[in-house]
Amino acid sequence: MAASTSIPITILIVDDNQHMRGILKELLRAAGVNDIKEASDPVEAFEYMKASSVDLLLVDLAMPLIDGVEFTKMIRTSEDSPNPFLPIIMITGHSERSRVNAARDAGVNEFLVKPVTAKSLMERLTLIVNKPRNFVKSKHYFGPDRRRRSDPNYGGSERRKDLQAKA
Repeated sequence: MAASTSIPITILIVDDNQHMRGILKELLRAAGVNDIKEASDPVEAFEYMKASSVDLLLVDLAMPLIDGVEFTKMIRTSEDSPNPFLPIIMITGHSERSRVNAARDAGVNEFLVKPVTAKSLMERLTLIVNKPRNFVKSKHYFGPDRRRRSDPNYGGSERRKDLQAKA
């Protein structure tokens, strides 16, 4: 059942599995997203992003040649990146802590474990839209603030208040 209103954003799905791209596309369409683009690998996606505007990426973690973590790093730090602030949702069947941490440390906004449901996908999209996190730039990281909660009483040497990048 399709949503009655259209959500005016362009989402690019980057996944080497055509079947998974189709599933994600149908979930997005049912939610009201109609401007959905697809790429079978990060190189194709990066070239598309240079030529056309994209509002959000759905990226698979495990892909040949360039995986989702490396692709995220490329988007966040490459000099020719069309938009280093682009929201990225990493999608994977691998939920081991090390993989989640690697994706987070590369700069993904959200992490979604397969099997993907309409509810879980919409929760991540809603978080990105309604509760965007400030971007942080430090010597070894550029991306959304990795902390989910802000502690106004924290005053340690690692506080990055004055390092937040403007989106």
